[in-house]
Amino acid sequence: DVHLLKDGGLAVIHDSKLLRTTGQEGRVEDLTTADLKHYTLEGTDQTIPTFQEVLEVFAGRTPLIIELKPEGGNHAALCAAACAAMEGYEGIWCMESFDPRCVLWLKKHRPDIIRGQLAENFLRTPGCKLPWYLKLLLTTQIGNFLIVPDFIAYKDADRKRPGNFVCRRIWGAQGVTWTLRRKEDYDAAVKDGWLPIFEGFRP
Repeated sequence: DVHLLKDGGLAVIHDSKLLRTTGQEGRVEDLTTADLKHYTLEGTDQTIPTFQEVLEVFAGRTPLIIELKPEGGNHAALCAAACAAMEGYEGIWCMESFDPRCVLWLKKHRPDIIRGQLAENFLRTPGCKLPWYLKLLLTTQIGNFLIVPDFIAYKDADRKRPGNFVCRRIWGAQGVTWTLRRKEDYDAAVKDGWLPIFEGFRP
């Protein structure tokens, strides 16, 4: 999960808001690279890593799914910075985002990069603050006619929606489903041709 910092650097952390993971108020986008060392993670002595630090840890030893997490209209700058950081990286990787503007940017500027659209049924997601029209657009994946992602990564509970069927059958987009926590759900997803993202058990 990659965020763009105030100084143009990149940080890896799940949330934009820092309170849940660091116990401190604020947003990661308002920090500089130097600031990251002052935010420890969930009661440990570990701090928020930069994207470069994470890449050095993996160093091509395992495939990476890089999720782009824009905030406040910084999607283009985030995409450009993340792509620049990956130049020369030796290993298998792809990029994805819930924000279709990121996926569209990749299509226009870096069509060589495998790109994926993250989605779920936002019409029934508790606490979702998106406007109704964006909820509808993202849930139905109508925008994928323009974006044409290489894969769609959809929440498992919602993966049988018609939009997924269309994306997979018309464009041949690979389906990826998240996050599976039961072996029976894993088996069902694989049987339907979806790549599973799972945790808590060995398949």
